[in-house]
This record gives sequence, structure tokens and C-alpha cells, in this order.
Amino acid sequence: MELLGEITGDRPLLVLAVKEEAQFLDTGLPVLLTGMGKVNAATALATVLGRGPRPSGIVNLGTAGALRPGLTGTHVVGTVVQHDFDGRLLAMLTGESYGAPLTLPDGGDVVLATGDTFISDETARARLAEQAALVDMEGYALAHVASVAGVPLRVVKHVSDEAGEGAARTWRESVAGCARVLADWAAENVPYRP
Repeated sequence: MELLGEITGDRPLLVLAVKEEAQFLDTGLPVLLTGMGKVNAATALATVLGRGPRPSGIVNLGTAGALRPGLTGTHVVGTVVQHDFDGRLLAMLTGESYGAPLTLPDGGDVVLATGDTFISDETARARLAEQAALVDMEGYALAHVASVAGVPLRVVKHVSDEAGEGAARTWRESVAGCARVLADWAAENVPYRP
């Protein structure tokens, strides 16, 4: 976890998993680098929100794998789900509901599946494509923490790979280009300068 800049209540916080995704950001906004995965994302965001002050909002920028053929570009996510969490089984065992899909304000119709597995095989990709268009490793965790804290969140993902064979290689090769696109998106859609 690394916080660049200072969080204040009058401006948003940009949240990204790793420095490779943030390398072209040119903003006066604070940037939180959480590390990869749901645990790192949730821990980092909960830590900074718990310390206070809280930002006016949170914008999660990052890369995602496309679960459907031909899906490219930048997407504002409307719903996040966990693909590696069996909420139905837990509900049967405990009578309590955990891990339900989360709807994000100001989001589109794109569904993002989050899990701690980097999807790089066709079988997993096809299974996940039945419920989502994109896959990442942090979005749901950040949405849950932001919801509990009462801070509005936008999740914006740029497609880096096709979440199939070769996805790891493709991500490494495309992350710099994705970072530039995400920085441009932030400059146009989160226009803040000190």
C-alpha cells in the first residue's frame, strides 16, 4: 500500500492496484496504490478511510480482462460481483446473505467480476462470461469498502487482455498503453487541479 499525496474532504481519491497502472497520472489528486488482489485492495482503502479525512469520492482506475470476444476500450462499471465467492452455499449454511452483487451509482450496464485469480484460460473465461463482461482482482473489494464507509465510488476499467491463454503476457505488454488511456480518462472526467 502506498498513498501519494494527501486526502482531503473536498476532492476525490484515485485508487489503482499497482504503479504500472498509475504511471502517467498527472493530477493534483491523491493516489492510493493498493497492491493486487481483494485483500490488499480492501485493507488499503479501509485503512486510509479509517484514518480520515474521507475524500469527496473514490475513482478506481485499472485494467481488466475482457470476458467476451471483441470487447475493448474503457468502461465505467455499473455492477460488481465476486466470481470466487460462493454466497449461495454460505447462505444455505448460515441463513445469512454475503457477497451479493453491488450496483454502482453513475455506472453503465457493464458487469465486472472480481476475484483473486488472474484469469488466463479459456474454460474459466467462458464460465465467467455468462455473468460478466470484464474481470479484475480489486473492484468488488473496493466497492464493498466504499459502500460500508458511505463514500461514492466509480469503477473505470480499460481492457488490457482477453482473459484467455496469453493474458499474463498481454497484460505486461499492454499495461503502459492502458495506463496512458486511464490517465487521459481521469484528466477529462475527474478535472481537478490545485
